Amino acid sequence: MSSTSNPRELRAELESLTTEAFRPELAGIDQLPTLDIARLMNAEDATVAAAVAQRLPEISAAIDAVAERMGRGGRLIYMGAGTAGRLGVLDASECPPTFNTDPSQVVGLIAGGPAAMVTSVEGAEDSRELAEADLDALALTADDTVVGISASGRTPYAIAAVEHARSEGALTIGLSCNEHSALAAAAEHGIEVVVGPELLTGSTRLKAGTAQKLVLNMLSTITMIRLGKTYGNLMVDVRASNEKLRARSRRIVALATGADDTEIERALAATDGEVKNAILVVLAGVDGPTAARLLEESGGRLRAALTAAGD
Repeated sequence: MSSTSNPRELRAELESLTTEAFRPELAGIDQLPTLDIARLMNAEDATVAAAVAQRLPEISAAIDAVAERMGRGGRLIYMGAGTAGRLGVLDASECPPTFNTDPSQVVGLIAGGPAAMVTSVEGAEDSRELAEADLDALALTADDTVVGISASGRTPYAIAAVEHARSEGALTIGLSCNEHSALAAAAEHGIEVVVGPELLTGSTRLKAGTAQKLVLNMLSTITMIRLGKTYGNLMVDVRASNEKLRARSRRIVALATGADDTEIERALAATDGEVKNAILVVLAGVDGPTAARLLEESGGRLRAALTAAGD
């Protein structure tokens, strides 16, 4: 499907999309008691995880491809318009505090720029040129990954992003919520999570948005697990930028090592508060500089560093 400026053709195109379908059985929803509407909405939301489960093979294949490239220094770049773009920006912005990534490693681009996070930017989602310019500003390499996000799967900005990235040799992923979408067809890895018509006709910030959030959670989180950013299910690369995170850092070291508070504080002091390094100090019995060297030689992977320390 391609976008069109003809109003009649555009209407017909939208009506063919599952995410835009009208549900006559919900036509009287505004007359229901609030609790009944909440129950209906909750029941709708409960179907989303099952729809994502149907696409786990495609999601995991995409993650392995992303991790391989990021392991070589590549970036993960999300691109979308409206809700889809905001979800990409959200996921990207949460990677530095969660995994201590550099802000340039996971990037979220929204059609229309930062202003589009809080207001609609006229025509931005329809601009293929804008997507190409946004990517050119990043100087793509073959190790980068571009994820186009669009509930409809027809958004020109997202499709152009994927097509342009692919022409530059980057890995491409197309995430949509309709089958046989132009976005998935344009990408090397197409992920189509079909959640069905929305409670409010065409309001794809609902089930479609939830599905996209779940998939983006997987893409970033499991990629970081593959890159050694965790130790078991502990966020050992967390950046302690406030008091809550400093407390979490101490707890993570305790869970990973079983050490007492005094030893934990000593290890964190010796490693400038770096959780991964502190765990290595405790478990391997090395000093701070040695822990830093072992981790650098192990590509930041704590398990590999522990093995090297024992050799």
